[in-house]
Formats: sequence, structure tokens, C-alpha cells
Amino acid sequence: MIRPMEIGVFIHSTGIECPFESIKTIGEWGFRCTQLGVVPPDFYTDDNAKLTLDAMRDTGVESVGFFVGFPGESYASMDDVGKTVGFAFPDKLQERMDIMRPAIDFASKCRQPGVLVHMGFLPDDQSSPIYKQMYDAMCTCADECRKHKMFMGLETGQEQADHLAAFLRSLGRDNVYINFDPANLILYGKDKPVDAFRRIGQHVISCHAKDGIWPTVDGQLGSEVPVGQGQVTFPDFVAALKELRFKGPIVIEREAGDTRKEDIFAARELLEKLIWG
Repeated sequence: MIRPMEIGVFIHSTGIECPFESIKTIGEWGFRCTQLGVVPPDFYTDDNAKLTLDAMRDTGVESVGFFVGFPGESYASMDDVGKTVGFAFPDKLQERMDIMRPAIDFASKCRQPGVLVHMGFLPDDQSSPIYKQMYDAMCTCADECRKHKMFMGLETGQEQADHLAAFLRSLGRDNVYINFDPANLILYGKDKPVDAFRRIGQHVISCHAKDGIWPTVDGQLGSEVPVGQGQVTFPDFVAALKELRFKGPIVIEREAGDTRKEDIFAARELLEKLIWG
């Protein structure tokens, strides 16, 4: 059983390609929770679902959500994200919806509570055809998740926090929530994470612990750094979580660097002090 504000590690943050070995490592590092996902579509087999369940059972690691990514996505630059990530592209939409359905089914077989995605850049103009396309896609995905008694999680980053929350509310689905990544709001130059959480925290089901530095050049991404070394200001962020009585998991995500294990352990130590004193 995952306790409130349980500290976990995102499965790819270990730097280990094999998901089963990564789960094993997360358990050996003393963590009890993770977020699964970002595997190729051909991974969605019954055999791999069983192996995933076996790995979690053997290690005592529980997953708090399954993150879906798509072939061809790139987070290398702001331009790459805008051209490749999510559901904003008419020519890629059917292919990605055809991936979402087996991904959701696979997540259900792995006994996941929910499925999470990066939706892509949401247009400000609600009359935009792309806005409607993304709206319809997220409604369909949320309804598919509901069939499996799962939530749908939209990750922060590519839009200002209030815009994402308003979009979520407009969907009219009570199983759609936010996976709050404070660093993404900084990396994309979109919002101040502590203020943003206070504004939309009632919609948040899980958080990432990731840190970053604001972009220094317009149109470019900021830089990800180890937790505690960037501009999230984790003492203030954890205080905001406590103020809003956040009960979900806090999943450490480290996307770069050659000292991931050390960075993850340092992040855990900092978070433990901030959460429990």
C-alpha cells in the first residue's frame, strides 16, 4: 500500500533500458513505488504484462501510473516538441489513437490505476481545429480508461497551468487528472511551479520531483538539473503540497546526467527532510 506523499522513481530514471531490470533496481534502492511506461507499442503483450506484474510482486515495488509515449516523439528542443509530441498533428492522430487503445489495455493488465500522457502544445484558441482534435482525443482516451476503471493523467509542461486545468474541466470527465511536473513548467517557460500548484492542485493526482532552470533564450527549452539545484524551490513546493493536503505520490524523475543514482538518492534525502522532517 502506497502511503500519502510516497517517494518513488520514474522507471526510466535508473538509466536501465529493460523495464523489468529497472523495477528490480528501484526496489534494491529502497523505493516502493514507480511510474511505468514509455515502451514501444510492440511491448504491449500479455507475456510482458505478466513479467511486469512478476517484477513488481518480487520486488514489492508498486506502480502509480503507466506513461504512454509514441514513436517519433522528441524532447530535444522546443521546436522538436512542438512538431512531434502528443495529439496535435492531424497526420499522426489516427496512428497514435491506435497505440493508445492497446496501451490502455496493457496498463489494465498490469493493474495500473491510470494512464498518463504528454498531450502536446494545446492551442490558446478554443475554436482552433487542433484544439478540437486534442479535446476529442482526450475524451476518447478518458472514456477508454473508464472502461478499465482507470484515471487519465495529463502532464504539465507545454501549457500554462490554468489553461491545462480549464481544458481538463471542459472535458466533463471525472476520471481525468493532472500529473504535476514542476520542472516542466520552468523548462518550457510557462509558469511558476509553486504558484501554479496552489492554483490547480485540486486537480493533481501525482507529482514528479524534477528540477530545472528557466530558458535563457526565447524559443529554447530550459535545462534539467538535479533536484534541489534548480529553480523549483523544493521547500516552497513541498509546503504548497502540504497546504493543499496533497495525498498522491511524488515520483523522482532524472532525465539526464552521468550520476543518476547519486542524484536520485540526494533527491530522496531532500524530500524526506522536507516532508517528514
